[in-house]
Amino acid sequence: MERLTVSLADRSYDIIIGAGCLADTGRFCREAALPGRVAVVTNPTVGGLYYETVRTSLAAAGYAVLKIELPDGEEFKSLETVNTVYTELIRNGFDRGCFLLALGGGVIGDMTGFAAATFLRGVPFVQVPTTLLAQVDSSVGGKTGVNHELGKNLIGAFYQPRLVISDVETLATLEQRDFVSGVAEVVKYGVVLDADFFSYLSVHQERILLREHEILAYLVRRCCELKGEIVSQDEQESGVRAVLNYGHTLGHAVETLAGYDRYRHGEAVAMGMVAAAIISRRYGHADHGETARIIRLIRDLGLPVELPPFTVEEYGEVLLRDKKVRDKGLTFVCNRGVGGFVFEQVADVSSLLTICGESE
Repeated sequence: MERLTVSLADRSYDIIIGAGCLADTGRFCREAALPGRVAVVTNPTVGGLYYETVRTSLAAAGYAVLKIELPDGEEFKSLETVNTVYTELIRNGFDRGCFLLALGGGVIGDMTGFAAATFLRGVPFVQVPTTLLAQVDSSVGGKTGVNHELGKNLIGAFYQPRLVISDVETLATLEQRDFVSGVAEVVKYGVVLDADFFSYLSVHQERILLREHEILAYLVRRCCELKGEIVSQDEQESGVRAVLNYGHTLGHAVETLAGYDRYRHGEAVAMGMVAAAIISRRYGHADHGETARIIRLIRDLGLPVELPPFTVEEYGEVLLRDKKVRDKGLTFVCNRGVGGFVFEQVADVSSLLTICGESE
């Protein structure tokens, strides 16, 4: 077991990473001085696999436990679904002497965090991510929220968890498509933050896809280290934290246009990273060889590399609603070679699509 700390003054918290640590959830929550009543928010799939282990551990540590089960899927990441969490908390008499625990992937984590941020103006919450995507990315950093039919994650809050518990043994039960989707977020960290990590991913592709515990624990730890460093510098994305949006600008547009149910989040991000790599080369931030390395790794890991054929107008309309749009246009994250990044202010978002459509 390893323990990392996200340093945010009095809102600092630990990330616990290990194999089999789910059974110690209650003890970790006690060590974090969390109050005595907890609502575990999960979905039918994850709940069927892991809820009883978590409930038993929490009960053994003296916690009174309520289970709240939400439907499974990105298409349910909405205010309507979060309202069911509020309803269950209110019906069961929950007050500020409680905390929420998100048991599931990124969708459950985002909705639970947003519910915690807004229920009674804020109660503590714990992330217990059970997907690779959530363990390496969405469970850390305090981004919470829901989708709107006109755009992804447009409604939300920055609200840090009190604790993150990542048990890599839970990754063994993921469907292959979901696991590979999570690998896309892993690749992101190598492309824009750590060239050595990118090389490690390229060398160990087969072992990653075989889900070896030692490899997975390292991936989770390294991604959390990198994200923790960025979040500690820029908690609310006013500057450098925007680098973590690499591949997400066009990826979110794909998800919105496809209705949130056609592609996994990581699949959309993979398409967005390929597009970003091509755009970065056109802007002169990377050469052909570096761009080819990025695209090859994404393809070799079994991720999609081509944007769906929505029109330039359709993409443009969604991009202009992106949270990263400011007075000067869209802040677009480019990779600088492999392992670095640079921000481009793009006034004409249609130009991005034009570049993507050009022949390599």
